[in-house]
Amino acid sequence: MPDPMDMPSLKGKVSEEEWALRCQLAATYRLCAMHGWTDLVFTHISARLPDEDGAERFLINPYGVMFDEMTASSLVKIDLEGNICQDTPYNINPAGFTIHSAIHAARHDAGCVIHVHTPYGVAVSVQNGGLRRYTQFSMIVNNDLAYHDYEGIALELDERERIVNDLGDKSLLMLRNHGTLTLGPNCAIAFLRMYFLENACKTQIFAQAAGTENLHEEDQAMADTVQAQAGGAFTPGYGDNLIWPGLMRKLKRTNPGFDH
Repeated sequence: MPDPMDMPSLKGKVSEEEWALRCQLAATYRLCAMHGWTDLVFTHISARLPDEDGAERFLINPYGVMFDEMTASSLVKIDLEGNICQDTPYNINPAGFTIHSAIHAARHDAGCVIHVHTPYGVAVSVQNGGLRRYTQFSMIVNNDLAYHDYEGIALELDERERIVNDLGDKSLLMLRNHGTLTLGPNCAIAFLRMYFLENACKTQIFAQAAGTENLHEEDQAMADTVQAQAGGAFTPGYGDNLIWPGLMRKLKRTNPGFDH
């Protein structure tokens, strides 16, 4: 398997729009690594590309490349069925695109889909009560969170319909006994949603360590208020422009090379 930094750059060999999306997605992989949201190579982030000759195209990670070494040129272009649509020395994990393909097919507002298996997200996913209204983190996202019951490793294509039905029109999904998922019109907003969801899960586990009888949970009315107050953060042109430039500067200082 080639080192991604040894791959020839695709800059100037693909459209400007595709190159920009490749850089954003590679950066998202590295940001997830920076925040500890990785499971070696066993989770995935996908992004929708412009159609080619009327056919949908997506980017996903080459199987075996670590999140913290992902580059724009190593990402693999695929169709909705997971078939590779470019010359590349890499393969992908077709099973890894099962969940993503379901969401991209049903939700054309899903420019980016992030799915991770973190200890805190998985720990909350096994709780019957799911994510509780304990913290501001959780109330920012709780009303936009759906749940999907565990069906084993996501290998069966017929699970896609049930994932889509459970997700509905929401933008965050708790996969029971499995992990967390967010989507957004672009990488920045999908990442921001995951930031709040993962911090909500982490603080819930920390708080529960003191015993649930000592915890104060806000009511639904307060969650409604907080969601309305914070909703602008997920509006394209606001939340993404607020966080993304600073995150890119931080990446270039601490882990440069995503835009290779």
